[in-house]
Amino acid sequence: MNLTKTAQSLEKNGYQVSLFSTLEEADRYLNQQIDSTTVGIGGSMTIEEMGSFKTLSDHNQVYWHWHPADGLTVDDTRKKAMNTAIYLSSVNAISEEGEIVNIDGAGNRLASTLYGHAKVYFIVGSNKICENLHQAIDRARNTASPLNAKRLNCKTPCAVKGDHCYDCSSEGRICNAMVIHYKKMMSCEMEVILVEESAGY
Repeated sequence: MNLTKTAQSLEKNGYQVSLFSTLEEADRYLNQQIDSTTVGIGGSMTIEEMGSFKTLSDHNQVYWHWHPADGLTVDDTRKKAMNTAIYLSSVNAISEEGEIVNIDGAGNRLASTLYGHAKVYFIVGSNKICENLHQAIDRARNTASPLNAKRLNCKTPCAVKGDHCYDCSSEGRICNAMVIHYKKMMSCEMEVILVEESAGY
């Protein structure tokens, strides 16, 4: 795992990059950068661990389906999050060459990291960094997805056995699509927040 090489690769691929030692520092930075606007958040244990929903909600309108507002369903909240100025997402894996890999079940997170916002922030713990794209895809499929499926109590082979992806046809399957960001999308600003701590799955 090489944070410096990853940061340099991401910058070469068009992203803004900020490095922090801790999640607390990263949360403080985001709280300074994002003010008096609308914010959407994709499903993320990293962002949950950071506490950014509470921090940002003090002075922004934040939509996160993990914390739907009174009167809003989970799906309503997902749709509102897709129409915000700012979007926050973690990643399932990232390569030292600056390629970002994400897997999704509903598709809201993947869609929002591709188009529709003024700026997207990716928050990445050091545990998500892999040497190359092949290893990043492997991590997304065989490490992150089974852990997330288990957390969600999905009745899938990967959740029950907790070892790797079985490419199943289970009703509760959460890995229905995968997006690889080879470079920064041309449609909006994108910043990657690299954190030296391990965070999320």
